[in-house]
Amino acid sequence: MSNASEEVDRRIEELGDWRGETLARVRELIKAAVPDVVEELKWKKATNPGVPTWSCDGLICTGEPYQKVVKLTFAKGAALEDPAGLFNSSLDGKVRRAIDIRQDEAIDEDALQELFRAAVAVNRSK
Repeated sequence: MSNASEEVDRRIEELGDWRGETLARVRELIKAAVPDVVEELKWKKATNPGVPTWSCDGLICTGEPYQKVVKLTFAKGAALEDPAGLFNSSLDGKVRRAIDIRQDEAIDEDALQELFRAAVAVNRSK
């Protein structure tokens, strides 16, 4: 396991609640959908322990834990088809789109994996 993956492990463990569980599940889904995904913990500073990010030929998405949601922000979400209607946040942006996942909210795992794969396809089409 890479040092970056260990950092993401620690960040998920530090949360120690539903947000960590949600990030861990999202992480499993993205690794299954995009086997060559690269994960990192970025934007670390004294006031922020860092944000998990997943990339493949460019940034796919970030996983930001907030008090009431885990926000998956897709770097080029506005360019993605979203037939399942997963995007529910940052809908007015010209580039990004996000999915806010709340505690005890079911995730459409198949649709989410399709979004991950679509994001990689957009990254590769540049």
